[in-house]
Amino acid sequence: MSLKEQISNDIKTAMKEKNSALRDALRLLASAFKQIEVDERKELSDDDVIKIIQKQVKQRNDAMTQYRDAGREDLYEKEASEAAIFETYLPKQLTDDELESALKSIIADVKATSIKDIGKIMGAASKALGVTADGKRINECAKRLLI
Repeated sequence: MSLKEQISNDIKTAMKEKNSALRDALRLLASAFKQIEVDERKELSDDDVIKIIQKQVKQRNDAMTQYRDAGREDLYEKEASEAAIFETYLPKQLTDDELESALKSIIADVKATSIKDIGKIMGAASKALGVTADGKRINECAKRLLI
């Protein structure tokens, strides 16, 4: 079963259980999938679905920051719960130690010596670690290792 089918089945289960928060959050994901399918006229693979989910989580995290700064705890909580639901469908994220270890080998592979080589590192790391680490975390860790 593909990830998209699993989410569709989970929507049905949430509807049967009358879990409106889960149902609404998953419907937002399904809507995002449908939008991409219509716009790009293609069937989504699991990798495409994961990228969309990551984008949705990032949007929720950005909104959470803005709501917290504005003092809107009610909206912050809603975004946080949606982000938590979305994250359950993402592959397990690397721990900080695992990420640092992987980046050390990537830095050695691309022969990076200074912060000027961050572009080469990010390109290789994004391909190697794509779904298991967020780009922001990769960037911060790579900069820390190069300094």
